Amino acid sequence: MFLLVYGGSASGKSAYAEQRTVRLHQQSTAGQLIYLAAMKPYSQAAQQRIRRHRRLRAGKGFRTVERYTDLYGLCQDPAFARAAAGSTILLECMSNLTANEIFEPEGAGAQAADAILKGIEALRALSANLTAVTLDVFGDGVHYDESVERYRRTLAFVNREMAKQADEAVRVVYSIPVILKGAGDGIWNP
Repeated sequence: MFLLVYGGSASGKSAYAEQRTVRLHQQSTAGQLIYLAAMKPYSQAAQQRIRRHRRLRAGKGFRTVERYTDLYGLCQDPAFARAAAGSTILLECMSNLTANEIFEPEGAGAQAADAILKGIEALRALSANLTAVTLDVFGDGVHYDESVERYRRTLAFVNREMAKQADEAVRVVYSIPVILKGAGDGIWNP
């Protein structure tokens, strides 16, 4: 099962994705529950957001793996591959992963979209269930400088490709899940 959860900043997408991922794991017969974190703790604001997300996940059984770039390389690591085999994985968030791949020295740079999609394919091959959380970066209607526009175009391309591949795609608006593709599980307790 591949679930794509999409929404604006502070839309409730993370809480929805966590709840759905935990339910997918409970319905699965094997494997771990893995939270794959892509946000680098580069600022005080980022560290606060990371602490908030950890509090939200507390007690839900997630094993956290931090990976900021090169998902495909992570999947080639024997220890991770063993842990991820048959597992349920929540990848949060594609906006951070995309920025890291484009702008970080260890990232894929101009090949960011290809690297990300190759990594998603590898995660899907390993796991029983994958939930990817992504951000709506076009809602403000503002045009930015070329580097930010390149980031936005790359994330939009990655989002479109993931939506094509996803079994389910859900947009979360004001904590309300709107099913775009697939049936959803009908359970949501914000």
